[in-house]
Amino acid sequence: MHQAVANPVPPADQVSFSGDRPVFRKLVTRGALLELVTFGFYRFWLATDIRRHLWSHTSVGGDPAEYTGRAKELLIGFLIAMAILVPVYLVYFLIGLEAEMMQAFASIPLVAFFYLFTEFARYRARRYRLTRTLWRGLRFSMGGSGWSYSWRSGLWGLLVVVSLGLALPWRQAALERFKMRHTAYGSLQGRFEGTGGDLFKQAWQLWLVALLTAFVLVTGMASPILLSLTNSTAVFGFIPLWFLALSAIILIIAAPFVYAAFKAIEWRWWVAGLRFGEVRFEAELETEALFGRYWAVIGWSILLALLFSVWMAGMFEFVGTAFSIGGTTQQRMLFVTHHPAFLVGSVVGYLLMALAFGAVVRIYLNRDVWALVAQSTVVHNLATAADVAGQGEPVGAVGEGLADGLDVAGF
Repeated sequence: MHQAVANPVPPADQVSFSGDRPVFRKLVTRGALLELVTFGFYRFWLATDIRRHLWSHTSVGGDPAEYTGRAKELLIGFLIAMAILVPVYLVYFLIGLEAEMMQAFASIPLVAFFYLFTEFARYRARRYRLTRTLWRGLRFSMGGSGWSYSWRSGLWGLLVVVSLGLALPWRQAALERFKMRHTAYGSLQGRFEGTGGDLFKQAWQLWLVALLTAFVLVTGMASPILLSLTNSTAVFGFIPLWFLALSAIILIIAAPFVYAAFKAIEWRWWVAGLRFGEVRFEAELETEALFGRYWAVIGWSILLALLFSVWMAGMFEFVGTAFSIGGTTQQRMLFVTHHPAFLVGSVVGYLLMALAFGAVVRIYLNRDVWALVAQSTVVHNLATAADVAGQGEPVGAVGEGLADGLDVAGF
C-alpha cells in the first residue's frame, strides 16, 4: 500500500532591508538644511527621496519595492489642499471666537469636525502612497470612502475615551479591517485577520501601567486642590505626597519602555494580521530593539532643548550688548525680548531646533524602525503572488496634501 505523502510546506521568504544608515542620515540632514533655505517647500522633495530610499532598499523574495510618487504631485496636492484648508481654518477661528463667547463647550463640534477631517486626510494619504507603490512591476491599489473611514474612526475614538483606553485594541482592528478590505495587490485582494482580543491579550498589562501613570499624574497635578479640600497632608487621606512624587518619577522614566513595548506588540500583531490572497506575514520584532530608538530620541530632544536655551541666552546678551540696552534688569529684559533682532534670532533658533528634531525622528523612528520591522518579517505562500494580474490606477495627491497641511502625513 502506498501512503499519501503530504506536500512539503515551502520555506518562508525573508524580507530584507539593505539601506545604508550614513547615506540616509546625509539625505535627511541635507534635506533639513534645504527646508530652511526654501521656507519649508523642500519637504515635498525630501519626503519623496525618503520614500524612494526606504522602498527601493526593502526586498520581498529578493525583489525590491518601487515608489513612483513625485515631489511635484505632492506640491500641487498641498496647494490644492491649502485652498480648501485656509477658508476652513478661517471659519473655524471666527466661529470658535464667537462660540467661546457664548459658551465654554460650544467649540467641541468644531474640534470634532477637525478630528474627522484629519482622519479623512490620513486615509486619502495612505491611498496615495499605496497607489504609488510597485512590486515586481505591479501596482498596489486602494479604494473605499475616506469619509466612511473617518466616521468609523471618530465613533471608535469616542468609545476609546469613554472606556479609558480599554477599547483601543478593538478600534485598531476595526480600522485595519476597513483599510485592508479596500486594498489589493494586483488581483490579490487584501484583508486583515488580526482581532482586538488578540492585541488586548498581549498588551493588557501595559494598559494597566498607562492607566496608573495617568492616575498618578492627574492626582499629582490636582493635589493642591485635594489637600485644601480635605485639610490633610495626604492625598485622599492616605497617599503621602512623597510617595506620589516618587511614583510619578518612576512612571515617567518607565514611560518610554512601556510605549516601546506596546509598539513592538502592535507591529507584530499588525504584520501577522495582513493578508493578500493566500500570502501572509509574520514578524518576530524584539521589544528590546525599540528601546534604544525611543531613548535616543529623548536624549536628542534634551540636548536640542539645552542648545536652544543656550542660543536664546546668547541672543539676549548679544542684543542687549550690541544695542546698548541699559536700565534695571526688568526693564532690560522687557526691551530686549521685544527688540526685532531678538525676535528674528528666536525664530531662527526655533526653526533650527525644529528641523534638527525632524531629522532625529526621521532617522531613529522612521528609518530605524522601518529597517527593524522589515528585517524581522517573513512572508508565507509568496509563490501564490507569482501570476497576479495588474489592476488599479494612481490617484491624485490632494489627500496627501490635506494630510501634510494638517501635519499628519506619514513617510
